Amino acid sequence: MLTETLATIFQRDLTKLYSEIEQYKNEERLWVTEQSIANSAGNLCLHLVGNLKTYIGAELGGFAYTRNRDLEFSLKGVPKADLLTMVAETRTIVDETLRKLPANTLQDEYPMLVFTEKTSTEFFLIHLAAHLSYHLGQINYHRRLLDTQ
Repeated sequence: MLTETLATIFQRDLTKLYSEIEQYKNEERLWVTEQSIANSAGNLCLHLVGNLKTYIGAELGGFAYTRNRDLEFSLKGVPKADLLTMVAETRTIVDETLRKLPANTLQDEYPMLVFTEKTSTEFFLIHLAAHLSYHLGQINYHRRLLDTQ
């Protein structure tokens, strides 16, 4: 039951991420930072894709992926169409992984040590959903604030 709920939440929020990126009128504004806004929407998008492809796709789903976290925040100018393709791929990978994940796996220890202490897979998946939602809100705010021209 929880895996279905998580799959639904990830689908909802990754669909919203796709929509947020798609709504940028000025593609160059995806990469703008101003004043106290440290991360651009484009970099947050790259970060979310890298995060979910690593921790759900590769670790739980067996999808081949090698993460370069530093590039998620330093890379600039990736075309909007490429970002949208990455989000769509991530949405598919996350959905396929969660829909195949046996419910009893949720109580197992998450296979990778990410924090200072070990966590259950259930805890970590809920953390990832909250992390996605947090950055999705930042992207929405970034778009409404900085994509005005």
